[in-house]
Amino acid sequence: MSYAVNLVLTGQRVLVVGGGAVAARKVTGLLEAGAVVTVVAPDAVPELADDPDVRWHRREYRRGEAASYRLVFTATSDPAVNAQVARDGRAANVFVNSADDPSNCSFTLPAVVRRGNLQLAVSTNGRSPAFAAWLREQLEAAYTDAHARLLDLLGEVRSEARARFGTSELPGWADVIDDDLLAAVAAGRDDEARARVRTALGLAHVAQHVAHEAAP
Repeated sequence: MSYAVNLVLTGQRVLVVGGGAVAARKVTGLLEAGAVVTVVAPDAVPELADDPDVRWHRREYRRGEAASYRLVFTATSDPAVNAQVARDGRAANVFVNSADDPSNCSFTLPAVVRRGNLQLAVSTNGRSPAFAAWLREQLEAAYTDAHARLLDLLGEVRSEARARFGTSELPGWADVIDDDLLAAVAAGRDDEARARVRTALGLAHVAQHVAHEAAP
């Protein structure tokens, strides 16, 4: 069984070996995560070749160069290249993902649904990417932009609670997050939803007390 994590790749050097459509999809996600991406491939699709944010080395992969990167992806149809990159990664303690080649992977990628800051990941431990993709479609239908807006609202109130109480670990969270709260946000009643959360956490009471103390 694998161990699920979210990697912070902002400013990190990432290598993608291969220049086709699969490589381009990997690069898109990496750039969105803030990675500094280098592509090594004799040829590349226009999305890669013309992207000013991608450093493209127009050549074959060179043995050992995986060691110069934080993370490596291979997206080639050459098993020998995939195996060499995987060996180089193991030797340098660099994690490698090889597309559709689990034997040369030190990590696998989940199918992901993104709604703003909300990410829902589905992993089959590499057993069936097609099944993971199907489950992702179910999640895409079930989770909407309203979930993302609710997440942002909860994040705002959490910061307020931490500033007020020194912690955001408060018992009110368990009772206040429910379908009714989501429905309020989905209907555009953000102020109502925010007030309900603040009341559940005791923030509304604190604000009223402060206002009373400040009154002349």
